[in-house]
Amino acid sequence: MDTNNILRRLRYILNYNEEQIQELFANVGETLSKETICMWLKKEEEDDFLVCPNHSLILFLDGLILKKRGPRDGPPPRVEQLTNNLVLKKLKIAFALQSDDILQLLQGEDVRLSKHELSAFFRSPTHKHYRVCLDQVLRNFLQGLATT
Repeated sequence: MDTNNILRRLRYILNYNEEQIQELFANVGETLSKETICMWLKKEEEDDFLVCPNHSLILFLDGLILKKRGPRDGPPPRVEQLTNNLVLKKLKIAFALQSDDILQLLQGEDVRLSKHELSAFFRSPTHKHYRVCLDQVLRNFLQGLATT
């Protein structure tokens, strides 16, 4: 999924305005203008649409984790490459979801996964049982979050 779509869906799920999004970025040391955030939230066909960089979506998710769960002990997490698996993992942490919770959200969207299939999304990419989280799975997960 593209970063702008994920950001728009999360804004809808959380019912956040631009100031609240700006605050999430400020929590991780990133200063953004409301205008930039507004341009990220626009649809591609709208004037002034701006693509949200991968790095910025990672920072948004980290800010969401800080807001919902508080600061973590130890050094700040290193910036990773953005994948659907990373988005799913960070949202699982932010919303304090267990595997059963995620499976229930997906089941509500008619997606059937086993616990083993789900756990494969959270493994290291070098692990032999790692599985790539497809756009459709992430889209249905976000839809499930929106309906709860």
